[in-house]
Parts: sequence; C-alpha cells; structure tokens
Amino acid sequence: MIRGVKFVSIPVVDQDRALAFYTEKLGFRVATDQPFDGKQRWIELAIPGADTGVVLFRTEEGPQPGGFMNMSFWTEDASATAKTLKERGVEFIAEPKKEKWGTSAIFRDSEGNRFVLSSR
Repeated sequence: MIRGVKFVSIPVVDQDRALAFYTEKLGFRVATDQPFDGKQRWIELAIPGADTGVVLFRTEEGPQPGGFMNMSFWTEDASATAKTLKERGVEFIAEPKKEKWGTSAIFRDSEGNRFVLSSR
C-alpha cells in the first residue's frame, strides 16, 4: 500500500540556478543529479530531516515556473526560518503572519515559484 510521498516536482527554467538556490539558500542536499534526457537532468533533492524530497524539472507541458506551488514547506518556527532565509538572500513576498492555526509566510524561489512556509 502507499506509504507516503517520495518527492514533489518543482518546475524550473534553469536547473543549475535552481540547484544553487535550493542547496545554498534552503539547505537541501543533492540525492541524485544525473542525465535524464537530451533537455535536462534528473535532480532529486533531500530535505534534511524529512522523508519527502523535491525534484527540479523542466517541462514544456504541465506546471510552468513562476506560479503559486500547490505545496507548503513546514518548519518549527516560520518567523525564525524566514529571518534566516532572508539573510541568505531569499525573497519573501509575504512576511510571517501569526494566525489562530499557526504562522505562515510566502517566499519566491530562483525561478519565480511561490511557496508557503508555515509552522504551528
């Protein structure tokens, strides 16, 4: 039976630029980086402490870079994490905001994709 989500695909324009962003700014590590086809590499990244990873892919069909992603990143403290990421040069388009259900912020990656960062 299904046991979880292995990875989530993130559309990118420039795989090298995206790889630098996710490893240098977000602290993800490379799990796999190998040729995939004539147009791109298979780049799978591991998130420290998480079972689910991300894949940086290029495609001409389906989700395109620059949109609001249908996923959120979870952290113990969204405000502290946002502060650290801003110090690393990550652009936030919505500052951390505390709600009854938790705290969230929205940031943009190197490809223009927007993600929610949240904590309880």
